[in-house]
Amino acid sequence: MADIEALIFFTFWGLAAITEDKVDHLHVNMAGNPNSPMPTMLAGLPGMEALAGRMMRKKMTKLEIPSTREMLQILDEAGCELYACQLAMEMFQLEKSDLIPQVKDVITAGDFYDLSDGAQIIFT
Repeated sequence: MADIEALIFFTFWGLAAITEDKVDHLHVNMAGNPNSPMPTMLAGLPGMEALAGRMMRKKMTKLEIPSTREMLQILDEAGCELYACQLAMEMFQLEKSDLIPQVKDVITAGDFYDLSDGAQIIFT
């Protein structure tokens, strides 16, 4: 939207964000997460992760933050290209048909480096 070309490469656990049957059911592991305000002992109790997820979704709705699926659609419509990692796809036995329609292709990390030649690359 800022007229900046953007490419996003999803690998390993990030594939969940673009996998059709998981995109609407993402969660954050609270136990052992250094960014969690919840102590690990408490976060590991049964039901705490689901409770934290519900609280986060409620807050996101209140702040009018788009869902993951909506955000990916917004990115796609703005011209951002979404790619999935071939190796991770093979490891998790996923096919391109398992992914949301906005994913342009399944490529190797080397292919992604070629596509993003000269770009600023940010790993998160």
